[in-house]
Amino acid sequence: MDKASATTSTPDASVETIDKSNSRVKKMFGEIAPKYDSMNHLLSGGTDYYWRWYTIRKASPQGNAPILDVCTGTGDLAIAYWKAAKKKVPVVGSDFTEEMLELAREKTAKFDGEPIEFVQADTQELPFEDDRFQIVSVAFGLRNVSDTMRGLREMTRVCRPGGRVVILEFSLPGNAILRSLYGWYFRNVLPKIGQLLAPNSQSAYKYLPETVGEFPYGEKLAEKLREAGLEKVTHTPLTFGVATLYIGHKPAEITTA
Repeated sequence: MDKASATTSTPDASVETIDKSNSRVKKMFGEIAPKYDSMNHLLSGGTDYYWRWYTIRKASPQGNAPILDVCTGTGDLAIAYWKAAKKKVPVVGSDFTEEMLELAREKTAKFDGEPIEFVQADTQELPFEDDRFQIVSVAFGLRNVSDTMRGLREMTRVCRPGGRVVILEFSLPGNAILRSLYGWYFRNVLPKIGQLLAPNSQSAYKYLPETVGEFPYGEKLAEKLREAGLEKVTHTPLTFGVATLYIGHKPAEITTA
């Protein structure tokens, strides 16, 4: 958690180490929290709405068991799951950045139905009992977890046997030309727009392409889900591969990974 070194400069660079310490990530997301939603919608061209809709469609709630969304940020995916469950299933959103959670609570303060609970927690050490949630989801947050496997194992631990771990994460286009254009945009345009519209001391919008560039995606990340104890793992590229949806099932009887 305390390791920091030089970061990648291109989105398809080989794996390097990026500073993902608790202190940096908390400060960074705390600083950009007030403009986090608007920046997401702007920089994705509104595609983030479709990505969440597709996630809910492919991994919809079943029954009355609760749902957990980790690294929930301002709660968009948690809210989407709550609505998909017709406001009748308990939904919990966890994040370790309090400024993000405050905004999530403001969004949901006047909601009717089963309340959405937002709790401050590190995904690497979730404060929930084993086998509790029918779905454990994360949207664009897993790559910010310093120890990916530790986070995946925790998500698997709190998932019910027979339940699903659902991950929506950035990835790189398979087409070489698109990947090159995407990389140019990430390196040269996105950081400048981000710093202009959401100034922060941690270079958040430079950090984004760096983490995407070093983070495993496709079959490499799917293999990590299997290593965490999940089965029937699928990965589906979205929007030319800019994002990928991963779904893994927790076996009805699981042995410790």
